[in-house]
Amino acid sequence: MKEVRVRFAPSPTGPLHIGGVRTALYNYLFAKQHGGKMLLRIEDTDSARFVTGAEEYIIEALKWLGITIDEGVGTGGPHAPYRQSERKMIYKKFVDQLLAKGLAYIAFDTPEQLEEKRQLVANFQYDASTRMQMKNSLTLSEIELNDLLEKELPFVVRIKIEPAQDIVVHDLIRGEVKVNSSVIDDKVLWKSSDGLPTYHLANIVDDHLMQISHVIRGEEWLPSAPLHVLLYRYLGWEDSMPQFAHLPLLLKPEGNGKLSKRDGDKLGFPVFPLEWLDPKTCEKSSGYREEGYFPEAVVNFLALLGWNPGTEQEILSMEELIQFFCLEKVSKSGAKFDYEKGKWFNHKYLQEKSNEELAQLYSLVLKEKGIATSEATLITIVSLIKERSNFIADFWEQSAFFFQAPSAYDEKAVQKRWKSETPALMNELITVLESIANFSSSNLEETVKAWIAEKEHNMGAVMNAFRLSIVGELKGPHMFDIISIIGKEQTISRLKTAIKMIAV
Repeated sequence: MKEVRVRFAPSPTGPLHIGGVRTALYNYLFAKQHGGKMLLRIEDTDSARFVTGAEEYIIEALKWLGITIDEGVGTGGPHAPYRQSERKMIYKKFVDQLLAKGLAYIAFDTPEQLEEKRQLVANFQYDASTRMQMKNSLTLSEIELNDLLEKELPFVVRIKIEPAQDIVVHDLIRGEVKVNSSVIDDKVLWKSSDGLPTYHLANIVDDHLMQISHVIRGEEWLPSAPLHVLLYRYLGWEDSMPQFAHLPLLLKPEGNGKLSKRDGDKLGFPVFPLEWLDPKTCEKSSGYREEGYFPEAVVNFLALLGWNPGTEQEILSMEELIQFFCLEKVSKSGAKFDYEKGKWFNHKYLQEKSNEELAQLYSLVLKEKGIATSEATLITIVSLIKERSNFIADFWEQSAFFFQAPSAYDEKAVQKRWKSETPALMNELITVLESIANFSSSNLEETVKAWIAEKEHNMGAVMNAFRLSIVGELKGPHMFDIISIIGKEQTISRLKTAIKMIAV
């Protein structure tokens, strides 16, 4: 088996969609499992759609996700350059080759003429049935053709497709796909206006010259596959044609249609790996990184959208994904984008991180809020709250009461748990706490519970009111862990404040 070489070839027309991220990931997993290489090629032949900053965004996103590029833009390699806009002269050679063989032709039809034809002919297609009615090198005399070329009139080069031929695409996911050539139009391969090829020619030439062994791409490119097979044949490269694998779509959460940015905006989840600021509109779109997702959680989540390892295991490291990944287990049908499951994955990865690492990350949040605390205290707090959190950003909601006394009290909790006898109970509790020298969690629990038992107080009545006084609502970790961290002085101060502020 020849060396496995795959490529991820996005166009720099905007931020990298999460579907594109999954395509890059599957290419990476496949290459690494087979000891192969992954290339990053930037397909920027559509100069009209080029967006400033998009290429840099793509490179940064892949780096954040841990998808390492072996060759390509930003890395270099033996087949440089890896930007298609820098490979003009390479493509022109093969355009001339197709023209010389009569497998392509020059067309001078203007956009206006083509639009006029579309208005006159229903479902107009530039192909064997219509090409002889158009202005091209097949209908012009040699003198007319040369005259137009000398005048440097804009033209395109179109592939010449013979009708009524069966073209077979062997797809590693979908099996054999057979298409009749009559349904394929004479696609534009090259444009004189900018000297650049279209996607169809450029990607075939590059895949061949860069020795790509497998083309793993989105389902949306499946209709183009027969044309690409035909181009390999026309250029005499059939024997080196890569194997194709067309991945299923990522679908809207409800399953009806392709996932879009609008879905994310409507339901409140990102569809881009990183935050994106549109340079033209200045519109900001959220990203998984900025929303607080761990890259390894995003990778794990995406890997299982359309593929599974054949077991019940869901938490898979990059190394395990590489080990288990195979195209045979990729689904043919689209995968619903369950963004809540993405949160679940992030929760799982958060739980696996050490308290020390999480404390370091949380310290950055606290620093922004102007709150300082010792590293040891923060590690303890994180250990108490992380189980209830999906993101580092959740830590503040789960732990704000460690750093700030409540300024208000949950009304429903007050109505249910704060009775006429509660202030007296809390005053008694203050007296007990004032007498305790060892303010450790275990000693506090033992002493307070002994007092409750001795006085025959209702445990729930005391502890719920106690929590309400310290936290402001009925939530949080073990009560005695909380007060051992905030200390005796702060605990008693909060109890006294609650007694004053909560009206029965």
